[in-house]
Amino acid sequence: MAYAKHLMIILRKCSFVVALCFAVHGSYAQTQKQIQIIKGNYSSAKLQRITTDLKRNFTQEKNTLLQAAKTNGWKLTERSADGNFSELTSIGADGSPLYYSTFSTELNNATRASALHDDGLLGLGLNGENMLVGVWDAGSALTSHKEFDTRVQTLDASEIVDSHASRVTGILVASGLENKAKGVAYKAKAVSHDWKRDKIEVAEMAANGLLLSNHSYGIMSERVPDWYFGSYIQVSRDWDKIMYNAPYYLMVTAAGNSQKSNDNESPIYGSSSNGFDLMLGFATSKNGVTVAAADIATNDKGELRKATVASYSSFGPVDDGRIKPDIAAYGTNIYTTGSGSDSRYETASGTSVATPGVTGSMLLLQEYYEKMEGSFMKAATLKGLVLHSADDVDAPGPDYKMGWGVINSKSAVEIITNKGYASLLSEETLEDGETKTFVVQANGNDPLSASISWTDPATGAVNSGVLNDMSAALVNDLDIRISKDGETFFPWKLSAVNADAAATAGDNKVDPFERIDIQNAQGEYVISVSHKNTLDQGSQHFSLIVSGISLTDCVLSTPEDIELTTADDSTATLSWTANTDALFQIEYKEKANEEWTIANTFDHSFTLPQLVAGTDYVVRLKTFCTENVGSEYTPEYEFTFQGDETAFTDDLEYETLSLQVAFSIFPNPVETSMTIHGNVSDDAMYKIVSLNGIVVKSGKAEQKQIYIADLTPGLYVLTLADLEGSKSIKFYKS
Repeated sequence: MAYAKHLMIILRKCSFVVALCFAVHGSYAQTQKQIQIIKGNYSSAKLQRITTDLKRNFTQEKNTLLQAAKTNGWKLTERSADGNFSELTSIGADGSPLYYSTFSTELNNATRASALHDDGLLGLGLNGENMLVGVWDAGSALTSHKEFDTRVQTLDASEIVDSHASRVTGILVASGLENKAKGVAYKAKAVSHDWKRDKIEVAEMAANGLLLSNHSYGIMSERVPDWYFGSYIQVSRDWDKIMYNAPYYLMVTAAGNSQKSNDNESPIYGSSSNGFDLMLGFATSKNGVTVAAADIATNDKGELRKATVASYSSFGPVDDGRIKPDIAAYGTNIYTTGSGSDSRYETASGTSVATPGVTGSMLLLQEYYEKMEGSFMKAATLKGLVLHSADDVDAPGPDYKMGWGVINSKSAVEIITNKGYASLLSEETLEDGETKTFVVQANGNDPLSASISWTDPATGAVNSGVLNDMSAALVNDLDIRISKDGETFFPWKLSAVNADAAATAGDNKVDPFERIDIQNAQGEYVISVSHKNTLDQGSQHFSLIVSGISLTDCVLSTPEDIELTTADDSTATLSWTANTDALFQIEYKEKANEEWTIANTFDHSFTLPQLVAGTDYVVRLKTFCTENVGSEYTPEYEFTFQGDETAFTDDLEYETLSLQVAFSIFPNPVETSMTIHGNVSDDAMYKIVSLNGIVVKSGKAEQKQIYIADLTPGLYVLTLADLEGSKSIKFYKS
């Protein structure tokens, strides 16, 4: 099935005014209308059952935990020498005590989020205003910090104001009173919680529209047996269950800082010193995003100059071969808010502080998508977009150190902007037994990249004690293929038992995200999406992301050869060069007015209506190839409406006005001056304007002679203003 998007004639101007409610059981995300759209896609009964089960299990586990801690002499909480805080939170299937721990060791440019900000490269003005993010951590953030204004609030009964939580929250939403501490989404609101009831609280908030939550913590690696590493365990499945039943909600978590710990003595690949096979707990969930830390350098255009995985960042894989971590972000020496006082700042490193850089960037992407499309992306779309647009590092394809590469918010937002013109970003449903096809045309300049992303059901294998169990946790195994002239292209995949090897193309049977990249793509390709076996629930929602394509014949160029062709008593007709599939926007006004009148047409001419004789007007044009993708404006063209004698000011030519050019002949012929002949007064003022609109020479035309020897070769317009008005003539300096 070929995919086509019809160009819309009406161009929206979006407003984005939202009231947020912080009540514990109230509405958490954006406007009531947006919340209802999100909740309309949820099964309220299923989410309520999940929350009820989590609450019951929490009460039972808490009593068991306290008794076990007393019996075994386990500490309930602990502060380590490096400042990390840990707390006993549950008991594993094998009876091991599971401690949650923060992941700090002793940003905006690196994520390219700054390109989206008010003064950013893209001029989008995205800052997170009226957006909401959830933060779960060792305790609550210092809500009174001056960088937070009144935008951070604690919703649970957390008794600890935690420095780690304060740092994480600052990276997300600090206002930037100190510029280098400016948060990624620096006008967003945040709700802060401790991690004791994290699943319960997230399930409740997700049911009410929460889009993103940040979890910069995880299970302590030194306190668990080796079989836990890389395993898909009950806590992994619990989080997948929440995300599957709340498909607009996405969990973002830290990979951990155990690369040099030697904590896993029996990794699925290599030895403990290699740093592989260190993913634990919800970091192995299928549907969430797990973040590695990287040392990154970019230039002033937002282009990645270099990136290496940080020396502390934990490596994957998941034992079934899934790609974890998913993405990498800057995580070293980040300056942010502290908790010692309302004006304290601290510097921190770790996957803990890399993670909110990703969460905040995703919040801005949701903000932009809603402005453009009127709705938010599903979590699978958002996750897929970030992985699809990441900057690849080292060998082509993903790896188990930095996942799909370094997050690039600028590239991600450009895919949204180019939707329907040079990219696809589509939310689809695959029925059991169905194959969907999409025909695309490679643009011939960029790699053709196509991805599918889906939120997988939470059912499936859960490990309860098997070392390096390679049973796939994936339930619905979707497949993407691209074909052309009998050749089939396959997605990237990795091998857990050969974790340090480069990615290869093949049949990926474990990841709920698949991507195909074709270098030097030319011509037409067919993208197909199918599945193996029987789909759980009979269907599967998925998101398709494609870049490096051309969906229309429109050329994104500023309109050229603008002319006033005809006029009558009250109208004047403009014409310009034709452009297939383009929508042209014409803006015109009386010269003395501030407000433009806007009109649109697919034709390459337009008649300006209701003009008044003797009035000065200004007109300009631009090209749109989709609703969101437009060219630069043309220069502003001025004219005085005089009925059928109307012409642009710069196009006025009079039979009585001519030029005679004088040359010097030694050593080579050079134009030295122009003598003006015609009905021009001696007091005329002249102005010479280059073709790009720059005034290069002006003054009084004494004796009607103008020296031009210092002009560079090119086309110019000479305008003379005297008592009879303005007169213009074009000339070429050779």
